[in-house]
Amino acid sequence: MIGILLITHGSLGEALIQCACHVLNRRPPQLMQLGVAGQDDPLDALPLARRLLDLVDDGSGVLVLTDILGATPANIAAKLLEPGRVAGVAGANLPMLLRVITYRERSMDVLLKKAIAGACEGVVHMK
Repeated sequence: MIGILLITHGSLGEALIQCACHVLNRRPPQLMQLGVAGQDDPLDALPLARRLLDLVDDGSGVLVLTDILGATPANIAAKLLEPGRVAGVAGANLPMLLRVITYRERSMDVLLKKAIAGACEGVVHMK
């Protein structure tokens, strides 16, 4: 099963995980988060991110989700990327997280497509 690691600003990752647990009525395995605060040094956070990555990886690979491309959490995530093992997607939201939890038994290519589709399809103009 592909592991999932969220690297986000502050407590956003933990909030997304808590919401997913509420919707699914369970805590999915191999799902962790790293919250990065404004005062955190990215070089200090990187070793912790690597340890968390190893904890969620059972050998099937890891999908790293982050909130905003170009920001500190995404820059930390980018340092973890490894073709064939660790992939990353920016723009994390709850529909994306629910989609990747649901499809993580599939291949990384399928999971990446489902992550992006889930995020985009979750943005809807309510009338």
